[in-house]
Amino acid sequence: MLEPQAAGIGGTESKTQQLYRRAKMRIPGGTQLLSKRPEMFAPDQWPAYFREARGCEVVDLDGRRYLDMAIMGVSACLLGYNDPDVTEAVVRRVQSGSMCTLNSPEEVELADLLLELHPWAEKVRYARTGGESMTIAVRIARAATGRDRLAFCGYHGWHDWYLAANRVSGRKDDPLRGHLLPGLPVNGVPSQLADTALPFPYNDLDRLKTILERFPGEIAAVVMEPTRATPPEAGFLEGVRRQCDRAGAVLVFDEISIGWRLALGGAHLRYEVDPDIAVFAKAIGNGHPMGAIIGRAGVMQAAQESFISSTYWTEGVGPTAALATIHKMQRIDVRSHVAEIGTQWREGMRKLAETHNVPLTFSGHPALTTIGFDHPEALALQTLLTVRMLDAGILAGGQFSACLAHTPEHVERYLAAADRIFPELAEATHRGDIAARIGGPIRHSGFARLA
Repeated sequence: MLEPQAAGIGGTESKTQQLYRRAKMRIPGGTQLLSKRPEMFAPDQWPAYFREARGCEVVDLDGRRYLDMAIMGVSACLLGYNDPDVTEAVVRRVQSGSMCTLNSPEEVELADLLLELHPWAEKVRYARTGGESMTIAVRIARAATGRDRLAFCGYHGWHDWYLAANRVSGRKDDPLRGHLLPGLPVNGVPSQLADTALPFPYNDLDRLKTILERFPGEIAAVVMEPTRATPPEAGFLEGVRRQCDRAGAVLVFDEISIGWRLALGGAHLRYEVDPDIAVFAKAIGNGHPMGAIIGRAGVMQAAQESFISSTYWTEGVGPTAALATIHKMQRIDVRSHVAEIGTQWREGMRKLAETHNVPLTFSGHPALTTIGFDHPEALALQTLLTVRMLDAGILAGGQFSACLAHTPEHVERYLAAADRIFPELAEATHRGDIAARIGGPIRHSGFARLA
C-alpha cells in the first residue's frame, strides 16, 4: 500500500506546486483539460503533476504517494493506470514501430472486434480523442442527411458544433447550463452557427418532439448519451429511437464517458436500444489516445462524401491499446467489479454522512458516482473534504470513478479517512467557518478563468 509522504521541507513550496505556478504563466488555463485543473479540486493544494501511476496509486513530483479515489484520469483508465496487459501490448507495438507510411493492421482487427460486439453496426472510423470523435459523428450525420441542425442533450466536448448551442440569437442566456458545465464561453465560435444546436433535457421526450416539429426535415441528428447520471425512464430511449425514425434523423449515442462501465460494448447494449452511430473514447484505450465511431453502413458511408482525415488517426498505439483493453474486459467482468466497488463506496459514504449529520448528496451510477453537499457553501465543503483527504494520502473530489484496480481495501481506507474527517465537516457547517478551515481558495465550479 502506498502511504502519504511529507510535502516539501520546512514549509517550502513543493516541486509540484512550483511547476504548476510556472505553467500558469506559460499555458493559457494552466492545463490542457478543464477537468484536470487543480482549481477544480483545491486551488494551491491539489497536486497538478504525477511522476508515476500504477493501478489506482499515484506519485507526484515530490514523491508524495496518493490513492486515487477521484476521477481516475477523467474516467479514461477503467482497468487502472498502467495496466500490465495493455502496457505490454503497447510496448510491443512501439518497439516494432508505431507510425509508418503504411497502415497499422490492428485497426482492421479492432474494427472486426467492435462490429462483433455490436451486431447492429457495419462500419467503423477512428480518431484519437472524444471531442473529435463526436465531431466526426456529427459531420457524418450531416453528410448522410444533407441537413444542418442538431438536437442534443448532455455534454459532448469543446468543438464548434456543440458550443454553438450558446450562440443564441438575440439572447444572453446559457442553454448549455444543465448539460454538465455551465458558463462555457463561445468566443471564437462563429455567430452564424446560432440555432444549429438545439438542446433538450434528458428524459424529456416531449421537448425533443417539439424541436423535431419546429424544424421539420431540418434535424440531421439527435445526439445524446444513453445515460450519464440518470437512468432512462421507461420508454424514453425507445421513444427517441422512434422520433428519429419518423423525422429521418440519425441517432448518435455518445458512449465516451459511460461506455463499457454498464455493459461490455456500451450502455446502449444494456438498454437494448440501437443507435445509428455510437462513439467511444476514454476507456476504450485505457489511458492511450483512441476514439472509435461505429455505425450502420447506410449512414457511415457518408464519411466518403466528406473530407474526414488526419495523420495521427493512423498510428498503431491507439488500436493496439484498444484491442488489449477490450480483450481483457472480455476475460474479466469489469462491469460487475466497478459496480460492486462503487456500491461499497457509495453505501459506506451514505452511512457515514447520516452518522455525522453531513448533508451529502449522490447522483449517477455506482460505477461513476458524483457527490455534492446540500448546503449553501457546497463548494467550500467539497474543497475542505478534498484538502483533508490529501492529508490522508487520498485524491478525492466531487466524483468517484471506480476501476478494476480498486479493491474493497481501498474503499475501506477511504471510508476510514472520511470517518475521521466528517465530524469536522459537520462542525464547520454548524459554526459557519468552512472556508476559514481550507487553508486556501475554494474550488472552482464549471468554467472559470485563471487569474
